[in-house]
Amino acid sequence: MFLYSTAGAVERPSDVGKVLFYTPNGGIVPLEAIANIQETVNTETIRRVDGERTITLSIIPPRDIPLEVGVERVRHEIINNPLVAGSDHGVTMRISGASDNLKATREALSDNFLIAILVSYLLLVAILSHWGYPLFIMLTVPIGISGGIVGLWLMNFVGARLDQIGLSNIHQPFDVITMLGFLVLIGTVVNNPILIVEKSLANFRRGLAPKLAVPQSVRARLRPIVMSTITTVFGLSPLVFNPGAGTELYRGLGAIVLFGLLFSSVVTLTFMPALLSLVLESNSRLFGSAIAVDNITTTTDN
Repeated sequence: MFLYSTAGAVERPSDVGKVLFYTPNGGIVPLEAIANIQETVNTETIRRVDGERTITLSIIPPRDIPLEVGVERVRHEIINNPLVAGSDHGVTMRISGASDNLKATREALSDNFLIAILVSYLLLVAILSHWGYPLFIMLTVPIGISGGIVGLWLMNFVGARLDQIGLSNIHQPFDVITMLGFLVLIGTVVNNPILIVEKSLANFRRGLAPKLAVPQSVRARLRPIVMSTITTVFGLSPLVFNPGAGTELYRGLGAIVLFGLLFSSVVTLTFMPALLSLVLESNSRLFGSAIAVDNITTTTDN
């Protein structure tokens, strides 16, 4: 049976006997009144790893502290502390257990991120039947990632200021769950550029000049882009800005997706049309793949 002190009253092994227990009839008694406490060693055998004597120290962080923060604190305050680790040159320390699983998860997440980008690019190539135009769409991925990181930093910055005056307690570390938001962001931020690029190419292949094809595609796709962005942002807002039980687990993921999508949508509607128009204009001049039409006249016979 493991005993955990939430008040921090147990500072020495002898204080364990003073831990209070509630009885069924409403009374309070110390642990030493109902049990015999005897100090002993952790194990009766000498444990060796790679031929060296080993002592295992189990550290369980509180529930409100992410695993990454707990591992970093142990590494900073114990392993990298010269007063602790350097007291005996014959003693070596290393972190294992859940920390090893955390490292493996981060490595797998990095590999999966690259695979997700490659698969998304190949799918766009198959849809647009071109190897170059999907690059415009994939440009929104690093833009969305940078927007998510800046948004997460801004949320923690504002939350720290509000916490000083007692209005809010929002602090989201950059943990593994938060890093999963980048994978979700890959499939989210590319949706809006797909609409603009696909419509612009359709107008361009019909004979419209780039200066007309791209603005018309933006006007045609503006409403669905704004609608999808607003619904996603407002749908994620309660998870990000409304702290409650369980929200600290997925708040970072929601913040990455929310701020990344919001920032990429602004870039998609401003910078990307100008760049796409420039490329289509250059393509028209170099390869003559479309007929530049500056004026469109429609004649109707009555």
